[in-house]
Amino acid sequence: MSVQHEAAEPSTPDEVPFSPRPVGLPSTDPFYRAPKGFESAEPGDVLRARRVEVGLFSLVPQRIDAWQLLYRTSDLRGDPSTAVTTVLLPAGARPDETRPVVSYQCAIDAVSERCFPSYALRRGAHALGSLPQVEMVVVRYALRRGWAITLPDHEGADGRWGAPVEPGYITLDGVRATLSFEPAGLGPSNPVALWGYSGGGLATSWAVEAAGTYAPELNIVAGALGSPVGDPASAFTRLNGGLFAALPTMVVEGLRRTYPDLARIIDETVAEPGQDILRRLQSRTTLHATLALMMHDLDRYTRVPLADIMARPELVQIFQDIQPGKSAPTFPLMINQAAYDWIIACDDVDGQVQRYRKAGAHVRYDRDRLADHISLHPLTASVVMEWLADRFAGRPLDAPSDTTRWSTALTPRGLRGLLGLGVSTGLAALGR
Repeated sequence: MSVQHEAAEPSTPDEVPFSPRPVGLPSTDPFYRAPKGFESAEPGDVLRARRVEVGLFSLVPQRIDAWQLLYRTSDLRGDPSTAVTTVLLPAGARPDETRPVVSYQCAIDAVSERCFPSYALRRGAHALGSLPQVEMVVVRYALRRGWAITLPDHEGADGRWGAPVEPGYITLDGVRATLSFEPAGLGPSNPVALWGYSGGGLATSWAVEAAGTYAPELNIVAGALGSPVGDPASAFTRLNGGLFAALPTMVVEGLRRTYPDLARIIDETVAEPGQDILRRLQSRTTLHATLALMMHDLDRYTRVPLADIMARPELVQIFQDIQPGKSAPTFPLMINQAAYDWIIACDDVDGQVQRYRKAGAHVRYDRDRLADHISLHPLTASVVMEWLADRFAGRPLDAPSDTTRWSTALTPRGLRGLLGLGVSTGLAALGR
């Protein structure tokens, strides 16, 4: 296949024969390699496609139709790059240009390729401790509604966790690729929603902000952001040296891969033991890194005080760059946050909501007193899906709201949804 041919006929990319095993890491899998001349393709053009088998926790095969698409996208600076998205449909789904499409941005929350959805969700992958494997139970529940789901590797091929804007481009081009992929039976008019939680919520933030200018032709009807970080600089300072010190450490490594200035500063100021920690993150899943770096303080590994490094103009600018909330989408947003979250501060997400509203966004903002960061997503997933279903159906939109309740899950709708999620998870565990 030539890229020129692909640009003219995006529905007929190279088709790689289905092979369930073995599952190689992206860095060793030829599927991920950009074909020669891909730069001349349009953003969202499919360059290569293959059928794959998805497994719950990489073990239990799921009865769903699944493909992976390599497509052309753009990096932070607007230069051509490639990314992969995993497209899921209910088994045997027929072509339907009215089928709702959800771009679900997983909480990759790592720089290791083992945590990329395109790897972690495949049957036979070795990705114990990756968060997309846990999120699969929510994705499976959404599939039972008959929706199409596309799951982009929104950190790109290099694991640029924390990078601004670029995850939005990758997400939106993943939607373009999905809609144009003929075997999925979709089309340019299918209604689309963007959804993600935690690190996936941050990636979704960049997608909703870029949608109007980068992909205005997409029929995006809603965005759902769960605990979307709000202020990465604040989270960095608060989490460093604590139970979840791995998270800011992995963001440092992700941003090093994004900003040459930061890479230079790290080389100058971080001692060899700290450099070794950053290198080891390449192979560690989120859970592995969290356990290994618990209570680690980055200040112990720098040649000068960390506060002095953080005050350098280059760092100040980077932390300004990576704060979401700079522009507002034309479609409505639903944002969920645990009121007493010990990973993502509620005040930081409050600030993101305020910035969106100041820019003119329509936001439904729900806080939950009883949930924490880990439990909020499964407890609110069904409520989010109901809200998305209303947007897909074109039902009237309630006025913007700001609500703090004891528990979203303990409402009648929440309890029904939890029961449904439990049944769906049980069926998925049985491979049904």
